[in-house]
Amino acid sequence: MKSLSISHADVVPHTSTGRPRPGPSWVRIFLGGSVLWAATVVVTFVTGNSNLVPTIILVGSFLVPVTFVAFAFRHGDAVITAQRVFTAFVYGGVLGVLGASLLESAFLTHASGWTYPAIGLIEEGVKLAALWLVARRLPFYTRRDGMVLGAAVGFGFAALESAGYAFNALFTSRGLSLLNLVETEALRAVLAPVGHGLWTALLGGALFATAARSRSGRPRLRTPLLGWYAVVVALHALWDASQVLAVWLTLLLTGTRGQWTSIVRLGELPGVTQAQVHTFTVLNWGLLAVDALIGLSLLLLRWTPLGRGRATAPVLPLRHVG
Repeated sequence: MKSLSISHADVVPHTSTGRPRPGPSWVRIFLGGSVLWAATVVVTFVTGNSNLVPTIILVGSFLVPVTFVAFAFRHGDAVITAQRVFTAFVYGGVLGVLGASLLESAFLTHASGWTYPAIGLIEEGVKLAALWLVARRLPFYTRRDGMVLGAAVGFGFAALESAGYAFNALFTSRGLSLLNLVETEALRAVLAPVGHGLWTALLGGALFATAARSRSGRPRLRTPLLGWYAVVVALHALWDASQVLAVWLTLLLTGTRGQWTSIVRLGELPGVTQAQVHTFTVLNWGLLAVDALIGLSLLLLRWTPLGRGRATAPVLPLRHVG
């Protein structure tokens, strides 16, 4: 009777062609989902049927994250299966938001200047731990696969977080506001591609790259990973603190003596002019744009060399043993 055997000596390199593999069309997912979300919003406004609100929240919060995960999936190796990506998206996202909620409620009881870096440390830490957990049984590890699987975890986190923000936006002092809900979802959908998914993709690439330097061939906690963790935490902190930084920059550029006195004594900013509002808006979005450009540049620098014919994953040929 013959059996199949895999020998470690049989591992040979596989050269990536750099071409996307077959998979779900992210364009169709985005266009189809956008039509469904818009139709649900219109019908809800027309009919006033509150039973449709959960549909708006779910479709709007998950549309962009799912679209980008579908895009990333097509650029992974065969070991990154659809089931594995789905697991990373759901399990990684849920474990991430649960872990972040518990740790932030335990350690961030008072607001301070360290709140934003602390949030970055916690949320990026729990996402990294979730990625490590869902990837522990992979047969091999490459930087590209780490970035794909990391994006799945990050976008799962982003989708669930956006759903929470959308739900909270529904409730106002004047009652339920469907307009607030729709605006919140639209804004977060625009910003989603350069947030959690991007940051965890960078961490995933760094995590899987440590496997090449490990005797066991498994990811390990090494100095380069900690360095990338610090970079991602800094990007996360700058993103969260952009509004506060924009306020202070606006004051430095246009603030009057009376405004400085009031904000020091009372913590309030009286007599805000329309010009200051415009300055704040430009600075706020400018800081977000700078943060996004830095993150995207780092992602491209880490990704581009991987599609130039380099060995990306081992192939295990099967041989018959009598």
